[in-house]
Amino acid sequence: MRRKADGCGDMEYNLIVILGPTASGKTRMAARLAGELGSEIISADSRQVYRGMDIGTGKDLGEYVVDGRPVPFHLIDVIHPSEEFSVFDYQSQVYRLYISLREKGVIPIMAGGSGLYLDAVIKGYRMPAVPVDRGLRNELDAMDMENLICRLRSLRTSFHNITDFTDRERVIRAIEIAEGSQNDEKEASAEPKIRAFIMGIRWDREVLRRRITQRLEKRIRAGLMDEVKNLNQAGLSWERMESLGLEYRYVGRYLQGRMSYDEMNHELNIRIHQFAKRQLSWFRRMERQGTVIHWIEGDDCETARRLVRKAIGRVHSIVSPR
Repeated sequence: MRRKADGCGDMEYNLIVILGPTASGKTRMAARLAGELGSEIISADSRQVYRGMDIGTGKDLGEYVVDGRPVPFHLIDVIHPSEEFSVFDYQSQVYRLYISLREKGVIPIMAGGSGLYLDAVIKGYRMPAVPVDRGLRNELDAMDMENLICRLRSLRTSFHNITDFTDRERVIRAIEIAEGSQNDEKEASAEPKIRAFIMGIRWDREVLRRRITQRLEKRIRAGLMDEVKNLNQAGLSWERMESLGLEYRYVGRYLQGRMSYDEMNHELNIRIHQFAKRQLSWFRRMERQGTVIHWIEGDDCETARRLVRKAIGRVHSIVSPR
């Protein structure tokens, strides 16, 4: 499963990534490839993790059925929308899933458009979870500022913020993070070494704009208003709705009587187009920072198949027989 081409040298890929802006058709292409390759999909969508947010996030679960057979998918419907789900949470769950799938002989397909989530996995962000250590804090509370700073300097050679040395609570927290991070480094070897082959879907600008507008109209007809109303009636506050993305923010404002239907529809359409532009900017930034993205024009699944076969090897070598 090695690729020797395109100036990339020898590279053994162990993850396929399909990214693109909203409404580009990532899920459909990923599901088709996964169905053919015997793979499984890991969603890279920051909102599809939430249960009950189906229409507004475009889960399109019917697309995970290919030729009458369901394609396994992960990280969809895993948490209540009132709860927070961080990049750290996402990366941790992807790592666990990835290890499990590789043990089954599967090369997963990660598909989505949340740039930060994608980057966290592709680049392997180091994000140690360092909780408050009460025992350590009791020890540090007995130390004067001079000794605290000396201890911090012994743990860290560089500092991002001069206030690390002027605020006692900041110094204590910095020591806590530095010592916790050292402990976390000992466990870093357990993290999977991911080598991703990345494909991106792009459309002509006007075509993508039309796809976005048509999809919004379809979602409204499919019951987006009722979905938002039901989430609120089930206890999800309007304040929380504001933070859950454009569809929930603007439909929520309409349902509260803060804007008319026409204003909501117009504003939402504009904001989703702007969101797509930001996604494309993020992907260009990834490329500037050295990430290689193989771009596919529109819904060209045959080109995607060819690229995957070239990168990974013959289809039958991708997964173990089931």
